[in-house]
Amino acid sequence: MTRGTAGAGIVVGLTALLALTVPLAAQVTNRARLVEKLDSAARAHADHEMVAGVSVAVVQDADTLLLSGYGFVDLEWSVGTPRDAAAAYEIGSVTKQFTAAAILQLVEEGKVDLSADISEYLPEFDTQGRRIPLRRMLDHTSGIKGYTEMPIFGELAMKDLPRDTLVSLVEREPFDFEPGTALVYNNSAYFLLGLVIEKVSGQPYEEYVEEHLFDPLGMDASYYCSESAIRRGRAHGYDGSREGLVRKRYLDHTWPYAAGSLCSTAGDLVRWNQALHGGEVLSEASYREMTTPSPLEDGTPVRYAMGLGIDDRAGRRAIVHGGGINGFLSDGRYYPDNRLTIVVLQNSTGPPGASALGAALADVVLGPLPEVTASPYEGSLAELTGEYVGPARGRPLTLEVTQDGDRLIFTQRGSEEEMRPIHVGGLTWETGMTRLWFVREEGRIAQLRMDHGAGHYVLRRMDRR
Repeated sequence: MTRGTAGAGIVVGLTALLALTVPLAAQVTNRARLVEKLDSAARAHADHEMVAGVSVAVVQDADTLLLSGYGFVDLEWSVGTPRDAAAAYEIGSVTKQFTAAAILQLVEEGKVDLSADISEYLPEFDTQGRRIPLRRMLDHTSGIKGYTEMPIFGELAMKDLPRDTLVSLVEREPFDFEPGTALVYNNSAYFLLGLVIEKVSGQPYEEYVEEHLFDPLGMDASYYCSESAIRRGRAHGYDGSREGLVRKRYLDHTWPYAAGSLCSTAGDLVRWNQALHGGEVLSEASYREMTTPSPLEDGTPVRYAMGLGIDDRAGRRAIVHGGGINGFLSDGRYYPDNRLTIVVLQNSTGPPGASALGAALADVVLGPLPEVTASPYEGSLAELTGEYVGPARGRPLTLEVTQDGDRLIFTQRGSEEEMRPIHVGGLTWETGMTRLWFVREEGRIAQLRMDHGAGHYVLRRMDRR
């Protein structure tokens, strides 16, 4: 080999090395910028006067982009949130996915049948002559009255009474709708599912969850919440009011139960998401069951599966669920195509909520969702206007549909909350997560369907004659 050839080899080698080094350096720089943007979004959220503190986790594949705390876990003592986000929060309705997973584990053991009527496991519960398969309780389509929306619950929430006290109150209430004909978010169904878990497993709910879910996954900082027990690292909760943040209202944890009584940390919930979606908790068939929404009896698709909401907008699939309980808000989301987990735990109920930050963090990593393109409506908007009424969470929902030029306005009676969705095709309108579409029966507009993920309301048109 000549000296000239050797020199050329060195140049080629350096060129190849630079080709490898420059992209790597760019990756490091891009990651640093991404982390900075995530941190900045979390700080801005925590700086809001109605936010006490938040713990945040953003993990993509095995890369922890953010795992940190902001603000205060205790406002009275100005105690800051640990930088490793180790504070434990009440996670509210994020509990429901643990309850659903427990039920599906028992299905795998042959102890539970999702198609079986609730009376096979709780024969003492009065179904008022209706057949209520367990799967209709897991996806909020049972029609059973939700206890958290009953006026008496405000009084009951303060008391330590036997759980069958609540069961007897719920079974006396009329059904909101026939099982399988609508979807109205329902804590009563998950309360009853907790009793099913206890009945067939022979263990108290909290023991079952600890032994079969927390312990196998190393979720050592997760537990059944208590309003009296002293727990190291527990965040104190605050409610929002017109005067600002105040201490959270008392709530005896006899009642949230399998619908909302678990406590956890951001780190533990990352572990849970990775395990659940990574095949460590359920078989492939059970996981598919848990994450696949079942249509209503008339075949209408919904966007809630079993303890989890399923979103797919602009091709971005997401498995999400939030939680709200006295003093605390939570948000957990998993993007399967991006292997991205986001957890936000907040120890205050004032806006902005945990879901607002969760969505913002997703936009930082994945980019904002594209705006939905409006399409002109070819028919007569006047044909669609009128009053539509149907069962919703806590009380009937009345939407007044009016026309403003080439737009429809949907106004909620009572709150006067107004929506101005855009037309996306056919008889369908959208605004954010909410979809609204009209249904013809015998040639005339007879229904308005409203779907916001955790609810699918069937509203009947009131006769205008």
